[in-house]
Amino acid sequence: MTLVMRSDEEVLAQLDRPCFVLRTDMGIALTNEPPAQRTTVLASVGPLPVHALGSPAFQAYHGVRHSYLGGAMAGGIASEGLVVALAKAGFLGSFGAAGLLPQRIDRALRRISAEIGGLPFAANLIHSPSEEALERAAVELYLMHRVRCVEASAFLDLTRHVVRYRVAGLSRAADGRVRAANRVIAKVSRPEVAARFMHPAPESLVAELLAEGLVTAEQAELARTVPVAEDVTVEADSGGHTDRRPLVALFPVIVALRDAVQRERRYPVPVRLGAAGGIGTPEAVAAALALGADYVVTGSVNQSCVESGTSEPVRRMLAGAGIADFDLAPAADMFELGVQLQVLKKGTLFPMRARYLYELYRRHDGLHELSTEDKSKLERQVLRRPVDQVWAEVASYFERRDPDQLRRAAEDPKRRMALVFRWYLGMSSRWATSGDAERTADYQVWCGPAMGSFNEWARGSHLADPANRTVGEVATHLLRGAAFSIRLRQLALAGISLPGTTYRPQPLGGGS
Repeated sequence: MTLVMRSDEEVLAQLDRPCFVLRTDMGIALTNEPPAQRTTVLASVGPLPVHALGSPAFQAYHGVRHSYLGGAMAGGIASEGLVVALAKAGFLGSFGAAGLLPQRIDRALRRISAEIGGLPFAANLIHSPSEEALERAAVELYLMHRVRCVEASAFLDLTRHVVRYRVAGLSRAADGRVRAANRVIAKVSRPEVAARFMHPAPESLVAELLAEGLVTAEQAELARTVPVAEDVTVEADSGGHTDRRPLVALFPVIVALRDAVQRERRYPVPVRLGAAGGIGTPEAVAAALALGADYVVTGSVNQSCVESGTSEPVRRMLAGAGIADFDLAPAADMFELGVQLQVLKKGTLFPMRARYLYELYRRHDGLHELSTEDKSKLERQVLRRPVDQVWAEVASYFERRDPDQLRRAAEDPKRRMALVFRWYLGMSSRWATSGDAERTADYQVWCGPAMGSFNEWARGSHLADPANRTVGEVATHLLRGAAFSIRLRQLALAGISLPGTTYRPQPLGGGS
């Protein structure tokens, strides 16, 4: 037998085949071929195909080939096309329904259903404390369209709406087991919130739903036996709303919590845990799996892909971002509470201008208190139009969406000021997704440092150009690279150091 020698990278990248480290007359060599007798084998690692990464139970439960979720990005940035592309490549994708009106979500669900061919997908259900009607309407749409998986995010506590979605899908199978048609993936960054999703739904909320005829008596009884979410995503430092917790600090805490809940509840299948936030390189995926993640979730890196629902100028900005090109700014949906989110800093003045608005809000009880200098700066540099004109647009918007907001603003000048400032915060994300050339300096791009680390990893490869970034190819290379990284680490633990050996993404040329 002739031993075919390839580069270390080529051998390790043959993920479906074992890898042997041999001592030869010319030194150390790697091969995928079974060694001949009397050949000195220094170390070996077995096959590690990408479908073997993460939890087989996650894959089976959601009907996908890989333990990978393309997470929801609000405002339809995680677009219909992105969700369909991920599904066709064997991944689970979550439609970014947050911030969209019911009519827009309805159109998206119809399009996805028409194009996805029965493949699994998810849709985002975001907690909307100031606009409960939107949360309720989203659940009603998901039930009507038979959306079988929702990614629940930004919840500080369980609401009747997410509980209704979960419980309304419960039934008992012929063999007596509980069947859950409606699956919930909860994205959390705090242990107390994770605990609520890991336990059965509160009986008080279930009783309310039963009294209103929104669930059946059997479903109410079955709700006592299952967690609200079978999958809980641990969200570390991420784009958009984030507590900026390091994954290595947060994840073990949630693991311990999950294990305690399992000892208490003894579910037939323990709650699975995913890792999100900072997942932008193969090494990050490998690290998350090493922490015990059953699946990984990406967000920021998908926004730079061609299927995302943002603009071409934003994709180019994202592709040029470095690891430190991100900042915190006030969030539009929780502006009055001082809640912040993480956004792109490079190429935009949005973070600085948004913080200026919050400082004005914090110091004053209404627009009438603004100094002449502040009002002039507000209208010329930030809003770029008179305050009265902005208020007219705000009033027209809320007359259609939530008239109660206008009633509250009429009684409270500070509330009116907040709505004017929230106009800028809301429009800045729309200017970004539409690529408005006149408002480039005001683009609000939700993003985290995973984008910078991805760009550094992709440097010198075809993925450096955003025109070559498709969500299926990005996902495939992240997983392939993770498997490569794990095999490299296995060899290192066996005493075989291969400095300079790294996974280099090559065009897939025909799919993932």
